[in-house]
Amino acid sequence: MPDAASQSFARHARYVPVFHFFALPVLLINGVVQIVAAVRAPGTASAWAAVVAIAIALAVFYARWMPLQVQDRVIRLEETLRLQRLMPGRDGDIAGLTRGHLVALRFASDAEVPGLVDRIRKGEITTRKDIKRAVQTWRPDYLRA
Repeated sequence: MPDAASQSFARHARYVPVFHFFALPVLLINGVVQIVAAVRAPGTASAWAAVVAIAIALAVFYARWMPLQVQDRVIRLEETLRLQRLMPGRDGDIAGLTRGHLVALRFASDAEVPGLVDRIRKGEITTRKDIKRAVQTWRPDYLRA
């Protein structure tokens, strides 16, 4: 596992090279090629090939998207429990946080979480990107889908 210093705001996005830089582009290009072929030579076979190409590209996209949604739900649960431990008696503040807020807060150290939550509640920082950018002591997350 990489050391903690190797993950930061600038370097925390997770790319799966085979998926992001090969499989997905190939499937998207294939979809375009099949649509163009169906337009140039209309017929049942070419139309069906275009439909299948689009279906495969969508299936692969959703096969990636669905685990990310589950991951966000798990992060939401983990961060809610963490915030309840770090900020006892502030359930109202915690309940007002969105999934995006909680997902971004997972990168913040325990010491800075209460201050970041206060800034979120005041409207000073609102987006995932803003919250992650505000994190001073990065808490890496290597266990991601």
